[in-house]
Amino acid sequence: MLGALVEPSVAALAVSLSALLDPSVSVSIADAIQPAFLEGFVSTYLGDDWQFVYRNADYLLWGAGVTVLLTLTSILLGFIAGFPAGAIEVYGSGYSKAFVRKTGVLIRGTPILVIMIFTYFVLPIEIVLVAAELGLRALEFVLGPTPVAVPTDVPEAFIAATIALGFRSAAYQSQIFRGALQSVDDGQMEAARSIGMSRLEAIRHVMVPQAMRRSVPGFQNEFTIVLKDTSIAFAIGLGELLKRSHDLFIQETTAVLEVIIFISLIYFVLTFGTNRLLDYLSYRFAIPGEST
Repeated sequence: MLGALVEPSVAALAVSLSALLDPSVSVSIADAIQPAFLEGFVSTYLGDDWQFVYRNADYLLWGAGVTVLLTLTSILLGFIAGFPAGAIEVYGSGYSKAFVRKTGVLIRGTPILVIMIFTYFVLPIEIVLVAAELGLRALEFVLGPTPVAVPTDVPEAFIAATIALGFRSAAYQSQIFRGALQSVDDGQMEAARSIGMSRLEAIRHVMVPQAMRRSVPGFQNEFTIVLKDTSIAFAIGLGELLKRSHDLFIQETTAVLEVIIFISLIYFVLTFGTNRLLDYLSYRFAIPGEST
């Protein structure tokens, strides 16, 4: 009897990415586990409002899954674009340096809501996907076959949100990496050149490894900001955590405060866990002899 109550359904766990990103789809974890005794406990001791939250917890948790996925894709895009931009600002010259600097100022000076609405309603997503596919093919031509493929069933709202958050993050990550690169003593560049390294080799093997380690605290702050800024995707209808909580608000319920407390707790757990992990990485990869 107890095994029947706690054994999860395999079908409830087999959820595709497209279903996860669709706010109209809700895979009921509570129905899969069927803990009727927990629902009765919540109703008896916490009230009907918390019972409403409990019944819809699976719907909110799948929204948290979208939030985490959106955070990871945005941070990755921000790193791919932000680190080279920071290096260009330090070691570049001429038009490339001026272009990167002015572009960063423009993006940082534009509200993220405006950027997200622009990417969703103005930017042609189809062209972006074609460009991404061509980029992956070029990467495979240089490095060989890669396990990465351009997704075709991801909602346009998710792609637009990733682009908006990713390039906004890149504008700030570029400054994190710029400061980290500039913090490495110039004497190390001279020492690397004196033993026969080219300028590019010195940057790659001497300057960048130290800068990456020193950038972890700033990157930790940026990761937390991106995680919370995923809530802006509510404006374009993406079914992340805040959007799904709003779906519950418009129902005939008085549990608005309880829903807000529940999703705030989810955000806290995500940010706290991320910060603790990055604290460990900062300590683990700290440069010997420097304070952490």
